[in-house]
Amino acid sequence: MEQETYIYIKNTVKKILNLNLDHYKDEQMKRRLDSWLVRNGASNWDEYFIRIRKESKELSRFRDYLTINVSSFFRDPERWQSLKDTVIPRLFKEARQRNPQNPTLHIWSAGCSIGPEPYTLAMILDDVSAYNRHEILATDFDKGALEKAKNRGPYTAEEVQNLSAKQKLSYLQSGGPPYFVSEKIAKRVQFKEHNLLDDPFPQNMDLVVCRNVVIYFTGETKDVLYRKFRDALRMGGILFVGATEIVPRPQEIGLKGSGISFYEKV
Repeated sequence: MEQETYIYIKNTVKKILNLNLDHYKDEQMKRRLDSWLVRNGASNWDEYFIRIRKESKELSRFRDYLTINVSSFFRDPERWQSLKDTVIPRLFKEARQRNPQNPTLHIWSAGCSIGPEPYTLAMILDDVSAYNRHEILATDFDKGALEKAKNRGPYTAEEVQNLSAKQKLSYLQSGGPPYFVSEKIAKRVQFKEHNLLDDPFPQNMDLVVCRNVVIYFTGETKDVLYRKFRDALRMGGILFVGATEIVPRPQEIGLKGSGISFYEKV
């Protein structure tokens, strides 16, 4: 793709979708855009932009594609096990020390996509102790993804494959595929539209979970986001990132490693 064409696409996407592609890695995004144009049978971008201005369903499909909604329950199971065995008990202990009368954990799932990540959090917290108090805020920029999350699905067999038979029985509605999360778990999560690049971040979080989202952004944007995640945490709070993600020079931004995929605010 010629750079002039890419600049034209970025400008038009910003006008139509309010999505700034300058924050994404150029070569990766160019490949995705080339693939999308071919897949949809448009001869050029002018033709395709005319189409999405007329067809709201196609506009939503394009937004979904650009915001990369790939997710599954208990993705990288060993990391979630570490969260359950080590991180969550420590956070609850600290919450009880700070406020014995109301030891509530405040958790933010940032870039939650279609919902498996915050629902995984709710399942873990229910399994650890149904009596522990917690608030899970789940946010994403993609309205279509959020709508699916709020509707508790549907989820494919592949998306729920890491759930045990017991978990499926406890936390999913009977039947399927497709699968739907039970109301018991869904009511524990509050979903909200949020743009990581523009909107204010919540504050005083005990745990911020943002996995396999920041990897798509440029180095400069990554640095900005990691600093904003740090600011969103209380002192001693934990940032949980993807299995292949590493926060570069965490000590320079007030974080320290706390096991693979976990960073503590110091």
